[in-house]
Amino acid sequence: MLVCFVEREGLARLISARLVTEKERIDYEKGISIQRKATPELLPEYRFDYAKAKPNRFAGGRGSRVVVVLDPDISEVFKTPESVNTVLRALITTMPSAQKA
Repeated sequence: MLVCFVEREGLARLISARLVTEKERIDYEKGISIQRKATPELLPEYRFDYAKAKPNRFAGGRGSRVVVVLDPDISEVFKTPESVNTVLRALITTMPSAQKA
């Protein structure tokens, strides 16, 4: 098994694990090291030009949403987004029109 990992802040973080190839097994048994030195900079192929990025066509799709974190006592009453939206829409209808904007 070939395991790639990095040690950070005293923890080993697994990057990948796979079975070794026949050549890798033979090299290991001969004592040939396949360990590579880490490069301080990212390799050129990993330097992405985010100006050329396109929006994820699979994300969203249900219009814009705003995430609001409810306090625990409120979340005990309103279990679903629909229940929160129903009450807020009812509250909006009672507001004067100047406050709705």
